[in-house]
Amino acid sequence: MRSALTRTKYLVDHNIFASVGENFFFQPRIVPINADYIKFHNNDAVASDVTFVNHDVLQKVFNNIDPEKQCKKKYGCIEVMDNVFIGCNSTILYGVKIGPNAVVAAGSLVTKDVPPGSVVAGVPARVIGSFEDLYNKRINESESLDSYSADKCWEEFEKNHKKVIVETK
Repeated sequence: MRSALTRTKYLVDHNIFASVGENFFFQPRIVPINADYIKFHNNDAVASDVTFVNHDVLQKVFNNIDPEKQCKKKYGCIEVMDNVFIGCNSTILYGVKIGPNAVVAAGSLVTKDVPPGSVVAGVPARVIGSFEDLYNKRINESESLDSYSADKCWEEFEKNHKKVIVETK
């Protein structure tokens, strides 16, 4: 499905996840394996190429070491609370609870719970700011914008990125 809105509606209508709250948005094109181990609450948005890992396959290695000792696949749940944004190319590991009122920055690896009201980033993800500060910054920026256009965007970009002249010897 090309449209993220169509994809989101399909996922919700077919109860693909363990549960989904109101105002849910899911942009990734790949539906997580074992999606029934993932719960989303209200007002959550997941950007493109986010990976949810609900199990490992370590047993594939361990079970070939000694046929007398066999390991089972290990599963874990992921819960995303209210008002959460998960940025593109992030990976969320099992056993993690995110939020409420949290932002996972693009490219993050979330290996442990994300505290309420926080912004996390990095590999592994760590707290870098607060949800409230980011929210207020975006509101203030939005008030100063007349309208969105590519020309205005490029004008702002060029203003903020002065050319650097590199001298060669």
